[in-house]
Amino acid sequence: MTTDNAKTTAGKTKFFQGDNQTQPLFCIEPGIPCQFAREQASELMGYARDLTIDGLMEDKPKLIWAAHYLCALGKALLDDAELGMRR
Repeated sequence: MTTDNAKTTAGKTKFFQGDNQTQPLFCIEPGIPCQFAREQASELMGYARDLTIDGLMEDKPKLIWAAHYLCALGKALLDDAELGMRR
């Protein structure tokens, strides 16, 4: 049996933007160490939080949209790491 440190992403999580999209905007590759994926997701979520606050405070909706995509990528990383941990 492998240890948690050897667990890697499953490579099954994809992000689709909009309704009826058949081509993913991005997907998580298999084989990324789950701990690294979690660390990167945490960092992305922190950046997304900062962008959201700046976008609201400075009335810059483009920053909020950028935060939306960073959050989606962070969530995809976390979801795929979770799938990898279950294997």
